[in-house]
Amino acid sequence: MIFGRIKPLDAIMATAEKRSLHRTLGAFQLTMLGIGAVIGTGIFVLTSEAAQKAGPGMLLSFVVAGFICAVAALCYSELASMVPVSGSAYTYSYAVVGELLAWMVGWALILEYAVGASAVAVGWSNHAVGLLNGIADYYGIGRFPSAISNADAFMAHMYLTFGAAPSDDLAKAIATGGWVNVPAIIVVAFVTWLLVIGTTESARVNAILVAVKIAALTAFIALTIPVLKTANFNPFMPTGFGNPLSSSGLGVLGAAASIFFAYVGFDAVSTAAEETKNPQRNVPIGLIGSLGICTIFYLLVASGAIGAIGAQPVMSAAGEVLSPGTPQIAGRCAAIVAGGGLEPLVCSKEALVHVLEVINWPFVGRLVGLAAVVALPSVVLMMMFGQTRVFFTMARDGLLPEKLASVHPKFRTPHVVTIVTGVAAAFAAAILPVGRLADYSNAGTLFAFLMVAVSVMVLRRTDPGRKRPFRTPLVWVIAPLAVVGSFVLYLSLPLTAKLVLPGWGAIGLVIYFLYSRSRSHVGRGIIEVNEDEAYEGTEPPVPGTH
Repeated sequence: MIFGRIKPLDAIMATAEKRSLHRTLGAFQLTMLGIGAVIGTGIFVLTSEAAQKAGPGMLLSFVVAGFICAVAALCYSELASMVPVSGSAYTYSYAVVGELLAWMVGWALILEYAVGASAVAVGWSNHAVGLLNGIADYYGIGRFPSAISNADAFMAHMYLTFGAAPSDDLAKAIATGGWVNVPAIIVVAFVTWLLVIGTTESARVNAILVAVKIAALTAFIALTIPVLKTANFNPFMPTGFGNPLSSSGLGVLGAAASIFFAYVGFDAVSTAAEETKNPQRNVPIGLIGSLGICTIFYLLVASGAIGAIGAQPVMSAAGEVLSPGTPQIAGRCAAIVAGGGLEPLVCSKEALVHVLEVINWPFVGRLVGLAAVVALPSVVLMMMFGQTRVFFTMARDGLLPEKLASVHPKFRTPHVVTIVTGVAAAFAAAILPVGRLADYSNAGTLFAFLMVAVSVMVLRRTDPGRKRPFRTPLVWVIAPLAVVGSFVLYLSLPLTAKLVLPGWGAIGLVIYFLYSRSRSHVGRGIIEVNEDEAYEGTEPPVPGTH
């Protein structure tokens, strides 16, 4: 039965009761927490991807993605306040809609965390290589080898191998692109090592990194808004609003589906509900406030970038809008630069730095790039840590091999699952572009959010009397909006990203029925109540930013 094998909510709640966290956070603290968690990766690395999909219309994309994130966040908060324990959406689903769907959520969260970590690693690589090349140009020394700074040439060969028609753009990508992204592998390996030995960030270091990112984006806004040209916003929606049934992933909706990656991280607010004074009032203020401020920040940054140098999509020789993250657009961009043209915003691998260089603020541009290089490894750390904890929880429930939940005898960290996650994240980061990785990550995230919204509605019907420190307002409006919004954004992803989720899910179902179902602790009548003991000796959650 699809809704069978529910992990007793009373057993999970027993853990929450044992923790009895002190309620100290107010609305202001929650809002600041949310801003710190949300602002980061997406705006640094996905601005050019969004511009290629929607042109200046990406401004609307930020609003659409922020709204859908807000309604999903309100649903997330109710479950987080009821079940403030490890496992995130996986645990919530297990307690409400049963083991099979919980397994699918946990399996999808691998896309959110591990693939998301790969996307951030590639974004870090782009900025690190740009910074190194800027230093090399200044001192007149050799630049970082392009052959090991990206995988454009490798991807072009793959396209040709699997039947793509030869073209000048593909030939240019092979001639100028790279074969493997070594810096991305290095940063993932470094983070994996840190997680294995048990080094975690302090809240103070995290706060400094947040301040660095916000200062960099504020400087960008201050320098670009004054030189904004309204002509650069015309045409405003060159690729249209978007059609969720299309396979292209273009348009405002397609860009929103990618930009969604820039908002994920609000769960830092949701999961703090148990530590919040008057959560019914302060949690929605913190959520809506932080997402609203972040949306305004993003709109100002995007407006500055568009207004300063323009953001119209790059076309193929046949006049078609090229999909971002493909070797065709890499080749077309290389051809534009080789021909003496100004590199378009949509071609830049470090968009904000590029804009500042074009408007004659190269030094500040490099400082913005340095801010990304300094701050983004902490995001890789947070996302990989989140992945290890989901794996750890699933292994502890018997759904994955117990070896994955083993703890290192010296460092007291779940080293096996950390290394497995690191290898997978490094492999994806080595060969895939940042936009593709972000889209794949979003596919898993959107499925998890949809299931959280469903779980809220199911639990309101099946257990209406359960204590809820935070109740989703207008739940029968908000939760369906979260379901529909998540589904529409998923349909607006490019075809490959849409296919990744069901393909990945099919693999997960095979593993579940061949291995996990027969070994499930719930299925065998084994219920662990004290999750604190299961985590004894492991590192506490890392405060991260996204």
